Amino acid sequence: MSKILFVMTGADHWTLADGTQHPTGFWAEEAAAPYEAFKAAGHEIVVATPGGVVPTVDKSSLAAEANGGQENADRIAGVLAAATELQNPVRLDEVNLDDYAAVFYPGGHGPMEDLAVDADSGRLLTRALESGRPLGVVCHAPAAMLAATGADGSNTFAGRRVAAFTNAEETQAGLADKAKWLLQDRLTEAGVQVEVAEPWAPHVIVDGNLVTGQNPASSAPLAAELLKKLG
Repeated sequence: MSKILFVMTGADHWTLADGTQHPTGFWAEEAAAPYEAFKAAGHEIVVATPGGVVPTVDKSSLAAEANGGQENADRIAGVLAAATELQNPVRLDEVNLDDYAAVFYPGGHGPMEDLAVDADSGRLLTRALESGRPLGVVCHAPAAMLAATGADGSNTFAGRRVAAFTNAEETQAGLADKAKWLLQDRLTEAGVQVEVAEPWAPHVIVDGNLVTGQNPASSAPLAAELLKKLG
């Protein structure tokens, strides 16, 4: 049994271009599906957030239409409610990476607000990538990569192939024209190679120890890839 670190947003809103706060947090499926997979495989999970705040679930991610029906929405809500780790996070700035066999970042719009500019998260991502341990990042969570920079100011993930929430998906979700910036654009500007697939379809990219997924539907297959790397 190994310990897997879940690095999660502490934000409960996303500040839009006009200054309004869009209620958000983490996306339910992106935490619940990997959580179930890792626990079923016998692994221990520790949640870390900026400041050790209890992470907020994006209420829209618990809606029936976001989960293929009410039955699955209720099931996912139940998984999160029973996940005591979510109620007892550690402080991100106190994490010792050596204690963990793998690192996973679930998405939601929350990471666009806090992890995208969180230096502690950026340093952790850099160390995790360089350590060779499995590192999984899904949907909007690749925003955290923007805070991962080397001594020369270049992005740690420059040149890496990744999947991330796309401009097309943000447009279809109705928020692209309200956002201060779009994830696909900002990652590309940082030198990260974003490989785009069909909107909302599962899409996972494995580049060395880095495993990334494009959207919520990619979270379960991403977890499966991480488990393969953990053996």
